[in-house]
Amino acid sequence: MHGFPTASWDWHYLWAPLAQRFKLIACDMLGFGDSAKPLDHRYSLMEQADLQQALLAHLGVDQPVHLLAHDYGGSVAQELLSRHHEQRADVASCVFLNSGLFPERCQLPLVQKLLLSRLGWLVGRSFGRDDLVRTVSQIYGPCTHPSESALDDCWSLIASNCGTRILHKLVGYQPERRQHRERWVAALQRDGVPLRFINGSADPLSGAQMVERYRQLVPNPDTVVLQGIGHYPHTEAPVQVLRHYLAFREQPLRYLPRRLAWS
Repeated sequence: MHGFPTASWDWHYLWAPLAQRFKLIACDMLGFGDSAKPLDHRYSLMEQADLQQALLAHLGVDQPVHLLAHDYGGSVAQELLSRHHEQRADVASCVFLNSGLFPERCQLPLVQKLLLSRLGWLVGRSFGRDDLVRTVSQIYGPCTHPSESALDDCWSLIASNCGTRILHKLVGYQPERRQHRERWVAALQRDGVPLRFINGSADPLSGAQMVERYRQLVPNPDTVVLQGIGHYPHTEAPVQVLRHYLAFREQPLRYLPRRLAWS
């Protein structure tokens, strides 16, 4: 499950090697990428979790799934973990990549603060590729900035279906994280679902400070720190992420469902 404000395209470096081992499912969540971006809609992480479950039901998947989630998708995964413990979802394992799991440790970039303001609608409509470049330059690692081609791809997914009109609505996930903080942290603290947190430590948004909090609050924390890597480890250091993800999946699980990765 991808992050904000990108799309499932983020997984393109990992897709082929993972597809050799697992069945993969990924979508552009509502409001992102090439999916619908209705203007008069209240976007919610809860609804995104509903849609992920509806997608699985539509595809006829009735077995436990392995979650691989980044950023915004990490919050959706936390809700699915909560539902798992309520016996309303079936999760086999979960790996987080640079996700704002603990809102008290999240640092918001300036553009998100502006989008959350009363003039957020205007900020979103005026948001352009140059603004994307400025934001990205602040959250990637010092030596892992994306190419111009990658930035073009990212911008095309944001702008698709007039996406800048709803950026101020999508960013509402930040207060929603605070609203559900206790529920979602409790899901991380429950036993029964193997977890790993792979984190680019150079990320100013949810980097080293988020790992530190994870180690404080999650029992027997399984963490991997990638030095010099920023907010997008799966595009900045895909080989390292793949190695650590596969090592996690090769560990013996308490129960062994048939292989399915939900990305």
